[in-house]
Formats: sequence, structure tokens, C-alpha cells
Amino acid sequence: MRVVSSAVRAVAAVALFVGLFGGRAAAQQQNLVSEVKIGVLAHDVVFLGDHVENGSDVNVEILFNSPPPLSILGSPRPHIGGTVNTAGNTSDGYFGLTWGVHPLQSLFGVAPAVFLNGSLGGAVNDGYIDSAPPGRKALGSPVLFHLSTELGWELTPLVNVSAYLEHMSNADLAARNAGITSAGARLGFKF
Repeated sequence: MRVVSSAVRAVAAVALFVGLFGGRAAAQQQNLVSEVKIGVLAHDVVFLGDHVENGSDVNVEILFNSPPPLSILGSPRPHIGGTVNTAGNTSDGYFGLTWGVHPLQSLFGVAPAVFLNGSLGGAVNDGYIDSAPPGRKALGSPVLFHLSTELGWELTPLVNVSAYLEHMSNADLAARNAGITSAGARLGFKF
């Protein structure tokens, strides 16, 4: 129940954030928030590691419009997000940069309905560090790298659906590096 109420609070905080900051910025006449994504993921899937932790995850992510200085990196969108495990296992908050392409439009000049996103950043987690009880992972650090990839379809110019894969680990920079990979589906809402 604690995890469900945490997930409800997280979604309410995102809605409040979008309400406050998703409107027109007076100086730029442009939305600060580019997109909000909400999804359900299978926790700790067998990809880039062993399946140990159980449960499903609720994922919420806010993507911001790319500020001009990031044009030298290909104009990625900054993001913040969180993944809350519904079974009380490892949850995390993350941040970083997201790059996106429309591969069919780039290759064949067709409408940009299919998109591919990839992200790189960091995450903080509430999991175990050096030792863990059965059914939990020792992640080696409270701060980890966070990577993701997403393949999606734009249902309308403002709504999309996607398959999403995220991974967090310390890249063997600590004595323990169990890592957690989660996969599932998300809905995106653009502003």
C-alpha cells in the first residue's frame, strides 16, 4: 500500500509540475515541458543481468525542450523521471538527456510516425548497496548510471505509445554491480 500511495503522489506531483511549468514561458513563448510519459514496466527482466527482484513498476518521466546550448550535442531533451516498484523492491529517480530520431522519415522521407529514443544519465535508488537479502539485489551504490531505449508510434501529433527498456547499474565501478533492467510500455503526451 505504501508503494501505491507513493506512485499516486508521484503522478500528482507530475501533474502539478506540468500545470505550473508546462504553460507558455513569457520570455520564450515556448513550453518548458516537451512531453510527459507514463508507463508500466516488468521489473528486473532477464536482459543485461539476472532476474532476482519481482513486481511491476510504474514509470513517470518529464522531458523538457532542448535548450540552445545543447545543440552542440545534437539537441537532446533533458529529462527527469522515476520508477516505483509496486512490490516494495528497488525504486529509483533518474535524470539525463534523451536523443530522438524518426528513422522512417530520415531514411525514406515518409511521415514521422515511428520514433526511436535513447537516453543517458544517472539515477538514485533505494535498493541495497553491499549485501542484500534473498529476492533483492546488491547494486553497489546509491547513485547509478541510467540508460534507456524506446521504440514508439505517434498515434496523433500529441499522443504516442512505445515499448521502453531501461537499465541502471554502476558499470563495475563498485565491488557489487547487480544492475536492474525493466521493460514495458508507455504513453506519451506532448505539449
